[in-house]
Amino acid sequence: MKYSVSEKYNCLIIELKGNVMGGPDAETFRDELHKLVEEGKKEVIVDLGKVKFMNSSGLGILIGGLTTMKNAGGELVICQADKKIESLLMVTQLIKVFNHFRTLDEAIAHFGND
Repeated sequence: MKYSVSEKYNCLIIELKGNVMGGPDAETFRDELHKLVEEGKKEVIVDLGKVKFMNSSGLGILIGGLTTMKNAGGELVICQADKKIESLLMVTQLIKVFNHFRTLDEAIAHFGND
């Protein structure tokens, strides 16, 4: 898994790319979120538009991120999940846990920073 972090309208956008399958990536992602929290950045959008595959460990990365942001008084939302990932979220009932948006612009608008 690769990712990039950018900022738009006071929201942090973390764009995940490739296969999201846990392992060392989970720790790297967690460390990145903790660093953002320390910087006072608590509105995070995880863009799944370029994710090719995600397994249960990948879902664990997202859940960990959501928990980290909630514990810091912030929020983590996801956007642009393809049909396979959306189906995975539905089967696991995580679609009810995450705020999920079809587009990045909708996710940004959710935070009222547009």
